[in-house]
Amino acid sequence: MTPEQLIRHLSSRFPDPEAQYFVDNEHAVAIVPLNRLFDLIQTLKDAPETRFNLLMDLTVVDWLERKPRFELVYHLYSVEHNHRLRIKTGLEAGQAAPSLTKLWPIADWLEREMWDLYGLKFTGHPNLKRILLYEEFKGHPLRKDYPYDKRQPLEEETWPSRPYQTKMEEAERIHRP
Repeated sequence: MTPEQLIRHLSSRFPDPEAQYFVDNEHAVAIVPLNRLFDLIQTLKDAPETRFNLLMDLTVVDWLERKPRFELVYHLYSVEHNHRLRIKTGLEAGQAAPSLTKLWPIADWLEREMWDLYGLKFTGHPNLKRILLYEEFKGHPLRKDYPYDKRQPLEEETWPSRPYQTKMEEAERIHRP
């Protein structure tokens, strides 16, 4: 399916006055309301004519001055049909999006990353905790209102944490050409 054919298919299969379907730089894009997101993606994954069986990426755009402030962006790919779709949905601070971990196991890590860096929550996520930053980190550093010079609490020195790390001084004296 070409992006134009995919957009026609989506607009006829999922008519919604709040949804927008269009082609942007030869990519099919769907902007859908948050309350329809999970059902739409599940149908797109299971329907034989679309069969979007790969969640390529999940990211967030922080529009500090815009309402809704956050925009979740899902990138889907169909291996069988070789077509792509970008799905966007708006999200306010404090609002939760449905978790896609039941559809794709990789969504576990992607959603944890969005929680860690932006503070967005996902309902139904089995293990929503930090994945990149340490647990004591305060705030979410990719938010536009996060102060760039904010100091974080000092962590207790835990190095060396493994037995092989105790002889690092000896390793530094080894001559390497």
